[in-house]
Amino acid sequence: MNLSRRHRLTSHVETGAMNDIMFFLMLFFLIASTLVNPNVIKLLLPNAKSSKQVMKQPITISVDAAGVYYVNKKPVNPTAVESELVALVGSAPTQEQPTVVLRVDNSLNVQKLVDILEIGNRLKLKMVMATQAQQAAGK
Repeated sequence: MNLSRRHRLTSHVETGAMNDIMFFLMLFFLIASTLVNPNVIKLLLPNAKSSKQVMKQPITISVDAAGVYYVNKKPVNPTAVESELVALVGSAPTQEQPTVVLRVDNSLNVQKLVDILEIGNRLKLKMVMATQAQQAAGK
């Protein structure tokens, strides 16, 4: 009588690393799909003979510590600031008007700044106040 056991050969495939691979593939395709923009409209723009770009120069209004007003570095009487702005801007539509940069000394009364802002509001101008960046302590 032969009582020896039969040795069976079994094949086994390790799939533990398969989960990691599938996760990385899914992550790759998710990232790649967000980079693709399906709403892109491809246009062939018409050609122009002149390629001149219109650059709007900003108008600068400055008020120094002595209270002297300057429009584009030219001294102006405080009562003539509005007429000077009208002369510079003209009758251009609101979209084509240049931006007005305000440079007011920090030692001055806020009322002078408010007066200039009111003039800009009446003329419907875009106004930006120039400031000086703070320097880090110890420099």
